[in-house]
Amino acid sequence: MSSTSDYNDLLPVIQAIPTSDVLSPTIPIDVYVQEVENLWHWCQDDQAALVNASLDWSLVTSLPARAGACREAQSIWVKERNMRQEAEQLWKNEAPAAFNLRDELLHTFRFAFRKDAGLLTRLDEIEQGNTNSDMVQDLNDLSVLGKAHFDLLALINFNPATLDQAAVTADRMADILGATNGERKEVSESMIIRDKAYTFLKLAVDEVRECGKFVFWRNPDRYKGYVSDFWQKRNSAKEKETPVA
Repeated sequence: MSSTSDYNDLLPVIQAIPTSDVLSPTIPIDVYVQEVENLWHWCQDDQAALVNASLDWSLVTSLPARAGACREAQSIWVKERNMRQEAEQLWKNEAPAAFNLRDELLHTFRFAFRKDAGLLTRLDEIEQGNTNSDMVQDLNDLSVLGKAHFDLLALINFNPATLDQAAVTADRMADILGATNGERKEVSESMIIRDKAYTFLKLAVDEVRECGKFVFWRNPDRYKGYVSDFWQKRNSAKEKETPVA
């Protein structure tokens, strides 16, 4: 079964895990999932001994699907995180020019509309606020306002194409801003699902490992298969770094 199928099949169970019980990964997901697959193969020969020690063997049989779901949840989270980062970079690259276009239009319109109090008031309204979303709306509003009163802009030889440019820029920047804001929410949700999938997997893995270490505590050849290689190497490295008193 594919990781996508595992994810779809187990998603309702994963989502039902209470937030208070969710664990954040303390080990790279790809490393952890590979350790789980290794554990699954390792404990097959020990089924009788493990079951005799009260291990629910269904936990073992569920490991491949749980691991697949966790792997897929990680992939979804990484994909959405990268999409947000790409959108944020696009905004950083293109926003300065968009803000500059907005400011140039306001400057030009104030001169062209200087004798019309009503239009100047409208410009004051448009100019209020300086957030990203304000800028996007301002560009669109200025495009519409400029086209409606182009006779005044024509008197100062204003290029009408600039109004179309403002509208196009507003649409593009709205899409990019929506991606950065929308993806931020999606990434948060996908990260929660990833953490829940990891928690669901870890619950089974911990049971299998603890039982295996209990049963084979005096059999190092079998015991080693129930220990995390990642943490064993990490702890060994720390011990070597610890200075001797």
